[in-house]
Amino acid sequence: MAADSSRKPAVVLLSGGLDSATCLAIARSEGFACHCLSVDYGQRHAAELNAAARIAAALGAVTQRVVHLDIGQFGGSALTDPAIAVPVDGVQPGIPPTYVPARNTILLALALGWAEILGAQDIFVGVNAVDYSGYPDCRPEFIAAFEALANTATRAAAEGRSLRIHAPLIALSKAEIIRRGTALGIDYGLTVSCYQADAQRRACGVCDACRLRREGFAAAGIADPAAQPHG
Repeated sequence: MAADSSRKPAVVLLSGGLDSATCLAIARSEGFACHCLSVDYGQRHAAELNAAARIAAALGAVTQRVVHLDIGQFGGSALTDPAIAVPVDGVQPGIPPTYVPARNTILLALALGWAEILGAQDIFVGVNAVDYSGYPDCRPEFIAAFEALANTATRAAAEGRSLRIHAPLIALSKAEIIRRGTALGIDYGLTVSCYQADAQRRACGVCDACRLRREGFAAAGIADPAAQPHG
């Protein structure tokens, strides 16, 4: 799709999951020309990357790029190391094994670099600090700290073009996110949330991401269009 010069550009981090799809829809509704960035970081749930391409097309992104950066080679997370099991016994207190060290810091740094190239002053990320799995890099304090870094470390900021990190979902429950996205016309059947979805996008139904998604749709009173027999 050709860029519309009347709209301000924004970089949107798009994983292919429910939250990032909603974040993209919000950015679009606010009038931004959305450039979507997805990252293949060695995650076991690669089905999300295929979903990201479908979502970007469906929601009218100007472009979508996939960066290949194998932080999974370091291990340390159930999402990147097959030797570490994905928890399936329900959401527990504390930071779970699915936490990927420095993931959101790395993703936002990549988005920041592309934003400078595009001349974009706005970056959208779908982090959430309410119905989430205890990740420290999903908190408001992290977003504020990264925005401060962006406005210290970049040529754009040094030349007077301040940068803003938008986290429009950060204080919303999963049900509120789903209602917001539904109102914006998202087909959530395109999204993949499961930490260990198979190549046919079949969800396991028992990981934290599956549980949070199922509970969110139930609380919102909306049927999940992606609901299917578990893989």
